Amino acid sequence: MLNPTSRATPTPSHADGDAPRHRGGDRGSVLMLMPAAVLVMIVLGAIAVDLTVVQLGQRQVADAAASAANDAVTVGLDPEALRRGDQVLEPALVEQAARATVGARGLPGVVLVRAEPGPGADEVTVELSMPVEYVFAKGLPGGPDGTTVHASATASLTRR
Repeated sequence: MLNPTSRATPTPSHADGDAPRHRGGDRGSVLMLMPAAVLVMIVLGAIAVDLTVVQLGQRQVADAAASAANDAVTVGLDPEALRRGDQVLEPALVEQAARATVGARGLPGVVLVRAEPGPGADEVTVELSMPVEYVFAKGLPGGPDGTTVHASATASLTRR
């Protein structure tokens, strides 16, 4: 006889009548994926660091080009023409001022590609390039050692 206060809990029925069990070959398969997941995370972190180094180099070169253009448009004025009231940019003075400004920045390997008056009569354009070395990618077999970043800036001379 059944006790009226007790309740029976139904058990799931299976075709073979046994409770489900883990198969021996499946045990620990997630454990094998963990080293691969860690390796993927390390590679993604290395890529992020290398791209950040390139972005930093790009910003440094762009800032140096803007500074050089501003200095070159100011210092590059022909003093004789300025005394007469004209604003004439002397190409030799423009390049000299740009080189001095870029050199004062102390960026390693930066190259002054072009510093010349133009495109307008009262404008100076400065172009720079700089090699940037990767931190992690150069450690890979056949991987690149780095890249070259380029920047260009134009400054205009205005009268106050």
